Amino acid sequence: MSRINTFATADAAPAAAQPALHAAQRQMGMVPNLYKVIANSPAALEGYLGLNAALSKGTLDAKTRERIALAVAEVNGCGYCLSAHTYIGKHLAKLDDAEITANRSGASNDIKADAAVRFAVSVVRQRGHVSDSELAAVKAAGYGDAEVVEIVLHVALNTLTNYVNEVAGTEIDFPVVTLRKAA
Repeated sequence: MSRINTFATADAAPAAAQPALHAAQRQMGMVPNLYKVIANSPAALEGYLGLNAALSKGTLDAKTRERIALAVAEVNGCGYCLSAHTYIGKHLAKLDDAEITANRSGASNDIKADAAVRFAVSVVRQRGHVSDSELAAVKAAGYGDAEVVEIVLHVALNTLTNYVNEVAGTEIDFPVVTLRKAA
């Protein structure tokens, strides 16, 4: 059970959060419990959705974004996000089981994406204090400065949701995936 209020419906949320929740319902066919928790602060919901929308227009493709989300969720020990991104990775980004397993282990079966996922994991584990060689490795794989910044922001966005869900104890409303690693 969630330790922070999870609105039962979009209409039960604060008025300022309702348009965003209704839009999520139309777009996804559901309102994820994560959104219903963040909706306790309409400003926080607007900020989260705004960053998410902006990054979706970036240079990283949907598969790489999901790979990063899976790796970050596993490292941060967030069962909600791991479950959500496993579902999204399979059904929307079309990642296969072997790729999802690799992502959860902090890697990728795609050579270029592997560099991005490994770099993202380093950013999480080292709280941004990556080495010159780690930065050089992701750049050598073909990621420019814009992509490196986007990788870091995807780490931050996913860490944000990981932390919200762990603090809240958000009830998982996707097929449950069990974490493998200790946080």
